Amino acid sequence: MDDELDNPIWAALTGPHARFAEARGAAVRYQPDLSPFHAVGGPHGWPDLAGLAGPGGVVAMSGPYLDPPPGWDPVRIMAGVQLTGAAVRGEPDPEAVPLTAADAPEMLDLVARTDPGPFRKRTVELGRYLGVRRGGKLVAMAGERLRCGRWIEISAVCTDPAYRGRGLAGRLTRAVAHGIGEQGGTPFLAATAANTGALRLYRALGFTHRRDVTFAILRAPGGGAGG
Repeated sequence: MDDELDNPIWAALTGPHARFAEARGAAVRYQPDLSPFHAVGGPHGWPDLAGLAGPGGVVAMSGPYLDPPPGWDPVRIMAGVQLTGAAVRGEPDPEAVPLTAADAPEMLDLVARTDPGPFRKRTVELGRYLGVRRGGKLVAMAGERLRCGRWIEISAVCTDPAYRGRGLAGRLTRAVAHGIGEQGGTPFLAATAANTGALRLYRALGFTHRRDVTFAILRAPGGGAGG
């Protein structure tokens, strides 16, 4: 069953990642230093989400039920796609090294320079992350984020601009996919529709389109003027 992918953040936080969750009724979120992601279990979950976020709190969401009641303000809405990787050929990479919490400052620095999506100081705890170093410097990385049943998300695929065009992103994506396969899982990922370069790479690796998605950053009611 692929139903977990219809509401993957909810599936992760009420399943394999429950230990990382903060919950209130029909709303859940990751602990803030892990991820900004929130989810609701149905349309009835919006009041619980408002309570969880706090007045004027900002939430990041992707999934169904993205039709908030009055009082919620859109900060940013982005079109995206969800891809599955059952046909991806995973392959270990001899240059890829495991990354741990000790590498978080370098990972955050790389993310700040490449903007692969949300990544916080404890995100590395969500799964296995791999990196490539050149001259001791972290120049590329990729890793695991959401876990939804058998599905494990590949995320934070990024390369230092000075090292792009050398195939590092593809190699690391294959290496992470290999690790997912060793766990008995199947990779999936999501990207903004505007990120055409990344989507071209993922499709070349064997990922296939499952559905269009929306990424929403919303501000909860009650923040006051300029909230």
